[in-house]
Amino acid sequence: MLNHITVMGRLTRDPELRHTQANVPVASFSIACDRDFKDKTTGERATDFIDIVAWRSTGEFVSKYFTKGRMAVVSGRLQMRDWTDKEGNKRRSAEIIADSVYFGDSKTKEDQEPPASAGGPVEAAGGDTFGLPGDFSPNFGEPADDGSLPF
Repeated sequence: MLNHITVMGRLTRDPELRHTQANVPVASFSIACDRDFKDKTTGERATDFIDIVAWRSTGEFVSKYFTKGRMAVVSGRLQMRDWTDKEGNKRRSAEIIADSVYFGDSKTKEDQEPPASAGGPVEAAGGDTFGLPGDFSPNFGEPADDGSLPF
């Protein structure tokens, strides 16, 4: 069986980072995704608001670098969750359990300067490391000539 989903949209609110009783970080947020088609009567695109849950380092990454309005690309699995509301009615919700979250846009003016505490690469889910946005070496795109290449 295959359960994989990738969505792209803007955060509708700042991520909320919490910790479980076992001190495992988990971030919750939602994104707004426009549908690909327009409504025949109004001519407007409908928007879906999708709940996202990101665990461990992915959740910490999201809570540290994403804010309301930022474009995010989320890849993970769709999960249905049954719950009971305050009136005792059974309800069902769909949410994405994020495996990875990527920036879907470039930096805004406020984000041009990296935080003073951010001196190196950022670690995301699965141990992937990414340089901070705008973190390019002066010889970006040129081959390395340090004698370590076998050819």
